[in-house]
Amino acid sequence: MRYEKAGDLKESDFKRLCGVKKETFVTMCEVVKAALSQETRGRKSGLAVEDQVLPTLGYWREYRTMF
Repeated sequence: MRYEKAGDLKESDFKRLCGVKKETFVTMCEVVKAALSQETRGRKSGLAVEDQVLPTLGYWREYRTMF
């Protein structure tokens, strides 16, 4: 699911999806954007930062490798 669709969810559904509130998600994205802006090497990602953070949080929330 991309952030465009997930951002339209109610607060409770969004937290159920990725484990954090929308406010926290926005703050996390800002931190990641700041970190990525400092990098000078490597190829730029084709995905928006929000679309990178959302599946990461979903992965951490489900603990797929631990299951």
